[in-house]
Amino acid sequence: MSASNGVVLVSEVGPRDGLQSIARTMSTQNKCHWIRDLHAAGLREIEVGSFVPASLLPQMADVKEVVQHALSLPGLQVAVLVPNLRGALAAFEAGVHKITLPVSVTEAHSLANVRKTREQVIDELRAIVAVKRERFPTVMVEAGLSVAFGCTLAGRVEEAETLRMSELAAATGVDEVGLSDTSGYAQPRQVYRLFRALQSMLGDRCGGAHFHNTRGQGLANVVAALDAGVTTFDASQGGLGGCPYAPGASGNIVTEDLVFLLESMGYDTGIDLLRMADARASLQAGLVGEPLYGMVPEAGLPKDFRYARECGAL
Repeated sequence: MSASNGVVLVSEVGPRDGLQSIARTMSTQNKCHWIRDLHAAGLREIEVGSFVPASLLPQMADVKEVVQHALSLPGLQVAVLVPNLRGALAAFEAGVHKITLPVSVTEAHSLANVRKTREQVIDELRAIVAVKRERFPTVMVEAGLSVAFGCTLAGRVEEAETLRMSELAAATGVDEVGLSDTSGYAQPRQVYRLFRALQSMLGDRCGGAHFHNTRGQGLANVVAALDAGVTTFDASQGGLGGCPYAPGASGNIVTEDLVFLLESMGYDTGIDLLRMADARASLQAGLVGEPLYGMVPEAGLPKDFRYARECGAL
């Protein structure tokens, strides 16, 4: 996809990536209030949970109820993460609009994260696509390439290996292949090269970017991905999130900071930063005392700030 029209999609992953990364469990009511306020602020894609066994992630035990609430919000694309075919079937039947299956670029991360080899995960992905085509053709299926830029468990990840795994994932028939900096290893030149190569290989099936701010390069990597033509970015309100199988990988880029960056550069996100404060209050009310991060929420908006839609997008 091209960003030539100046419109960028911010996909909020806090209700999934953020909440499953902390020990505490937010109540279903608080989750629904938070998602409602995110939608009211202008978020049009929210990853609301994971279809995983409650015994493994009790934070996601109420995912079906949360999905049903999210589906009632007009114009919202309801996304979830699934680890396998079983989870995908449950997500399809719940009525979601988009599912993402994580595909690790390294074998070490794959075995730790989903207890399957990379080959087994590709087989799961192929089976999921077959079900989608036969019974749920309107649901988008994305392969999210985990540890695409580097892996805490395996170390350096060659760009050629990321592209090889991307090609294998794409060959299953998924709608999109996105790249995730699960371990916070990415740097801007690497990001630009990989996304340009992925676009050359996959065209319109080149998906979005998922960056962590572990080493402070999250927003710099966003700018590099924008230059490469990426138009969808994951972010988490309050910077919550991480991966239990990527030791030391702290949270995602902060949604408010990402929106401010994009709008300041002339990209229209459709998100109201003042209303994001209401969503942040809902998040804090549901997780009293949990540390939340973000420069923009702390500093506020500059006096001369204008949204891209007010001055004409790129």
